[in-house]
Amino acid sequence: MANSRRNFIRNSAAALAAGSTLATSASANNSSAFSKTVAPSDKLRFGVIGCKGMGWADMKAHLTSMPEVDCVALADVDQSVLDERSKNVEELRGNKPQTFKDYRKMLEMKDLDAVIIGTPDHWHCMAFCDSISSGRHVYCEKPISARIEECNVMLRAAKRYPKQMVQVGQWQRSGTHYTQAHNYLKSGKLGNIRLVKVWAYQGWMNPVPVVPDSAPPAGVDYDMWLGPATKRPFNQNRFHFNFRWFWDYAGGLMTDWGVHEIDIALFFMGVSAPKSIMASGGKLAYPDDASETPDTLQAVFEYDNFNMLWEHATGIDGGCYGKTEGIAFIGNNATLVVNRGGWEIIPETKRNDDGWKVNKVEALPYQGKGSADYLQLHAQNFVDAIKKNDASILNCGIETGAVAAINAAMGNVAFRTGRKLYWDAANGNFKNDADANTYLKANYNNGWKLPNY
Repeated sequence: MANSRRNFIRNSAAALAAGSTLATSASANNSSAFSKTVAPSDKLRFGVIGCKGMGWADMKAHLTSMPEVDCVALADVDQSVLDERSKNVEELRGNKPQTFKDYRKMLEMKDLDAVIIGTPDHWHCMAFCDSISSGRHVYCEKPISARIEECNVMLRAAKRYPKQMVQVGQWQRSGTHYTQAHNYLKSGKLGNIRLVKVWAYQGWMNPVPVVPDSAPPAGVDYDMWLGPATKRPFNQNRFHFNFRWFWDYAGGLMTDWGVHEIDIALFFMGVSAPKSIMASGGKLAYPDDASETPDTLQAVFEYDNFNMLWEHATGIDGGCYGKTEGIAFIGNNATLVVNRGGWEIIPETKRNDDGWKVNKVEALPYQGKGSADYLQLHAQNFVDAIKKNDASILNCGIETGAVAAINAAMGNVAFRTGRKLYWDAANGNFKNDADANTYLKANYNNGWKLPNY
């Protein structure tokens, strides 16, 4: 299982035709789903902001499993993407959505109920605040932001508009086997848990070759793509997909994969804010490639009564416990290891002949059809919350997304400052460290202003 993000996006396109709880929705993927007639008054009209990768995967998860959902609008700065996705919607549903180069024009539509945000990370906050303030429900891709200041703005915006449902795209929260693993952990059989390991080893990631700046591709509104980011000449490396490896737009694997895994770790352990963070790493695999974010990183987060160790590495698949990604809860009696492929218990042994401290539990089979299946469950959960007008049933609401994003961002700040940092939870900043606190800011450019919430 354990597909890389790139494979997930590709496989989703091929395979698809808080929360304080994990998965609660039943899968809507059944053969009779589209045999039902849905009254126009019961339709949910969706628009997408940022349609290239995960934005489209999220929209397609809704369209292929929920007949009550229609895609009526697409917004993207790249005309070629708009043309492709408009055709995709027409092939799936027979209707041609309206298209926009500027998402703000899309939000002027009267018949629009919900918005999916799949832009690069540096656009999430503005698109989110504009969408929720316009009265739309929002499904926002993770991380909600790579900047702590923006996370807090988004939290305040959501609080101001409580009638709007917000789901964050950390879809592991809708994975049924994570629920099983969480229930086992709560049983206490692992004993005292003093260390949690969280990791993402991405063997598919090759060096990003250095290429010269160039003119933007035809049909691309590059100024709109930059938005509040630092003004720079167009470079293909910073555009579709690879924007993740540049500080102007994102936070590398620490925020891209980290929010998925750290979210599960913190939820299982019942914590939200660390006491201290330190990190070490760098561009150790591909020192001369074009990317800026570290390809190798270890970050240690100190919480009450346990530490969490984050690790990531590119170009390597052999992660902890032989798994490319996952979370390990290391207790005195046994270790629970869970990832997208399932979960298992690895018992400790006594130093005598008495046998196991914990009866050996065999690894359970994967309880789903793949990443796309859990993405559909996550989408269904969002629609269920809208239809029931009940934010309490969301598997990954804005608070959950913010906790994961803020913790991951802290790991990057510790790496970039090169020292141990101490978090002041009451004031929402680092203690006695003005330099570290500069990394909390979003720093908008090009005339754009941080939303005022």
